[in-house]
Amino acid sequence: MTRILIVEDDRTIAGTVAKKLTSWGWEARCAEDFQDILGEFAAYQPQLVLMDIKLPFFNGYHWCREIRRVSKVPVIFLSSASDNLNIVMAMDMGGDDFISKPFDLDVLTAKVQAMLRRTYDFGAQTGFLEHRNAFLNTGDQTLTYAGAKIALTRNEYRILLTLMERKGQVVSRETLMERLWESDSFVDENTLTVNVTRLRKKLEGAGLTDFISTKKGTGYMVS
Repeated sequence: MTRILIVEDDRTIAGTVAKKLTSWGWEARCAEDFQDILGEFAAYQPQLVLMDIKLPFFNGYHWCREIRRVSKVPVIFLSSASDNLNIVMAMDMGGDDFISKPFDLDVLTAKVQAMLRRTYDFGAQTGFLEHRNAFLNTGDQTLTYAGAKIALTRNEYRILLTLMERKGQVVSRETLMERLWESDSFVDENTLTVNVTRLRKKLEGAGLTDFISTKKGTGYMVS
C-alpha cells in the first residue's frame, strides 16, 4: 500500500487530510515528533511527503533538504505562505509541488495521485535502509551520513545491505558469502575478511565508528 507522511502541526488539518487520503486507499501517517522528522521518515519509508513550511523547531525547508540528502521521494509543500518567494524557495530546497492553504481536498488528492503516477510509473528508485542516522540508498548503492555521500564498491554495498536488512541480528559469514555469490563475486573466507576490514575503515573515516561489530565464531552485525 502507498504510504504518505503528513508533516503538519495543525492536528485538525493533518487529521482531515489523513482521512481523505485513506478514503482513496492510501495509507497516511501524521508526524508526531517535530524535532526528528527525518527519523519518522526513515521509520515509515513513505512514497510521498506532504510538508507544511511553518513547523515547530525546524521549518519545512530544513526537513525537505534533509530528506533530499537520502531520498528522491516526492515532497509536496502545503502552506498559507504562498507568495512567490516561498514557492521558489520550496522548489529550491527540493520540493516537487506547492499547494496553497486553504486548499480543496479534491484538488489535493488529484495532485497527490498525479505525483505518485509520474514518480512511480517511471520506476524511480527510492528505497533505503537506516541505522544510526546512516542511510543506505538501494537506488544508487551509496551510504549517506552527516550530509556526505560515501561511495561503496559492489561487495561493500552487498555486505552493508545484508547487515542493515538484519540489524539487531548476527549475520553469519556463510550468509554474507552467499549474498556476495549472488552478484557473481565468488569470495572465500579471507576475501570476506578483507572486504569487511576495508568497509570498516571507510565507515570510520566518515565518522561511523564501531558500526560493524564482530561476533567471534558467529559472524557480524551492525551496532
